[in-house]
Amino acid sequence: MNPQRWLKGFSFASMFGMLLILVMGALVTKTESGRGCGDDWPLCNGKFIPAYTIESIIEYSHRFVVGVVGMVLLVAMVLVFVYSKRKDAKWFVGGAMFFTILQAILGALAVIWPQSSSVLALHFGFSLMAFAFTLLLALVYTRYGTILAQAAGTLTSGLQKGIWLVTIYCYAVVYLGAFVRHTDSSGGCVGWPLCNGQVIPELSGATGIVFLHRLGAIVMLILLVWLYVAVKAQREPKDNMVIAAKWSLIFVILQIFSGAFVTYSMTSDWYLIASLLHTILISCLFGILCYLCVLSLQSGRQDNGQAYSAR
Repeated sequence: MNPQRWLKGFSFASMFGMLLILVMGALVTKTESGRGCGDDWPLCNGKFIPAYTIESIIEYSHRFVVGVVGMVLLVAMVLVFVYSKRKDAKWFVGGAMFFTILQAILGALAVIWPQSSSVLALHFGFSLMAFAFTLLLALVYTRYGTILAQAAGTLTSGLQKGIWLVTIYCYAVVYLGAFVRHTDSSGGCVGWPLCNGQVIPELSGATGIVFLHRLGAIVMLILLVWLYVAVKAQREPKDNMVIAAKWSLIFVILQIFSGAFVTYSMTSDWYLIASLLHTILISCLFGILCYLCVLSLQSGRQDNGQAYSAR
């Protein structure tokens, strides 16, 4: 048995599983299948194997996948704590397990006791955090993770804080997007890039919610352009931080255009595919920003070490 091979395998399986959970969660919401199993959990309408309705199959499949991925993650956690000497890997797998349990509990409560749209949006947010942690765990066992165990070079204090603030802001935009989905506000803005033919529409109801989300996405684009330029100015072109900043910029551009795709496909058969693509892209964007946060932490530790040595 090669422990490192199993560690890498289960880490990547956890990451892809978490991404699948995010996509299936979006599918449940978009197809309005959240009540497909009634008020029962973990059973579905009082049965272990539910009746074969579209809604019940989608909802129960989502629950089944969460259970399977949870077990895969549990195996990964045991392997990490037994065979890995990387402290960061233990933090990542522990964080992933924490948010997986949290989102499962919130999902169960949403079935048993219907929650408000604002609380349901948190369910996606917790799932996104679980995915981000599994992505970081998987990266530990690639060349992009080797720098996490070594000195990563220093950044200015302002840029380190900027990376964290941009990531927190991204999470807020993601939450707002989930809120749009759970309040069925997607149709609040007809057309793109204008909203109902206006640069600034009437900011009320569904229109106000969607327009605020669009505005948040534009600000996110501006922030990530700044982040890429700032990181590139302080690091070498082939540095992992520059590569991550570049991909975050690429993903936010793709995310904005996928939002346009969602808007234009609302009355077509492409709407569901567009919505799922939108979910995948924002998940990748947030995961990369979390990777940048970890790299900035490593940079901060080296900076502090150098300052201590100079005394």
